[in-house]
Amino acid sequence: MDRQTLAMAFWVLLAIVLIAVFLLVRQHRTTRALRSRAEAAEAAARTVAEEERHLVEVRLPALAESLDHRPVEVPGPRSPEAAETHDRVLALFAHSVRQATERGEQSARATLKSMMRAVQSLSNEQQVAISAMQERHDDPDVLAGLMRVDHMNSQLNRRAQATAVLCGSWPGQQRSASALTDVVRGATSRIRDYLRVNLPAESDVAVVSRAVEPVVLAVAELLDNAARHSPPNTSVEVNFQQAHNGMVVMIDDGGVGMTVEELNRAARLLAGTGSNDINRLGDPPQVGFAVIGVLARRYGFRVSVDTRSPYGGVRAVVFLPTELLTRVSKPTMPDNAVALPPEQRRQPRPDADDAAPGRTPGGLPRRRRTQPADQGSAVVPAPATQRVPTGLAAWKRGTDSGRATTPPPPVAEGNTQA
Repeated sequence: MDRQTLAMAFWVLLAIVLIAVFLLVRQHRTTRALRSRAEAAEAAARTVAEEERHLVEVRLPALAESLDHRPVEVPGPRSPEAAETHDRVLALFAHSVRQATERGEQSARATLKSMMRAVQSLSNEQQVAISAMQERHDDPDVLAGLMRVDHMNSQLNRRAQATAVLCGSWPGQQRSASALTDVVRGATSRIRDYLRVNLPAESDVAVVSRAVEPVVLAVAELLDNAARHSPPNTSVEVNFQQAHNGMVVMIDDGGVGMTVEELNRAARLLAGTGSNDINRLGDPPQVGFAVIGVLARRYGFRVSVDTRSPYGGVRAVVFLPTELLTRVSKPTMPDNAVALPPEQRRQPRPDADDAAPGRTPGGLPRRRRTQPADQGSAVVPAPATQRVPTGLAAWKRGTDSGRATTPPPPVAEGNTQA
């Protein structure tokens, strides 16, 4: 083999080597790029998996809690790339939860409203029966027992009424304008510890007809709350105070007071801006502040609570603006008189001719009726031998003043005046 052939073979071999080296370098670069891409894909997959886990385990539960009216902050995404997609998921989830919650609330409200209407109807029928029995019996022990049953029925009716109002119902009774003292007295008659309430002096300031029952119910809830959260040996003080554009009813108790969190929650509920969802009122449900807020917002008065009571407890303030107030003249009656509404005025018994003058057929002193001071009530003096216990008599005056006007027939929800 000559030198020319060897030279050609060398160059061919060199070219092959160079081509092989080039291919190897290229393959190495390609392999390295593919490896980098694979690592990036794996990292992205891990990021997506972690972001989805963060969405499911952290963000969605926080969003659910925030939709439940709780002070929970919803965390943001960990990577900006997932923000847009996951925000759409969160918005869809929130919309679905709100719809489901609204459907649940509406169903629960409708069910409770129907149930409370039935309870109120039965309570009213029972009230009529009790009033009729009170008119038929002269025995002081029987009358005292009936009045206790009447009182328990009033408490039952108040609770059913409050629940129905919280579910969107009308208070259910419409009365004529009533003096502010009678309004508070009527509210006192609807709570368990009515003997502990010290009422203010008579006032000629009255609440207009459409607001009487709402204010009675609101004050009753405040009085009940004050009595239940203060020692049983303390009293609940009620006072009136004139304001330049209305009237104030102040209720003070000697209880333990309220924490800052409780005061803030109460302020939201009393303003009518808090949640009225019956599913979030506790167990047992605490409907007092919630129903007061509904009534206050609907009828135009304001209620607040704070810890400035001079007795160390809580002071509740009901502000009634001028447009809810009027003035009425109150009839004068004896100290031992009990005011009866027209439908409860005693009718002569068929066997009255067989009794001695001034006596019942059983020999007990007969109550004498006097000429009614107006057409809204009749005054029946209670003889000393017939007097019921002092506390029950006070409660009776409250219930009678609260029932001084016969409620009209039931009004359809769409035609009620709020």
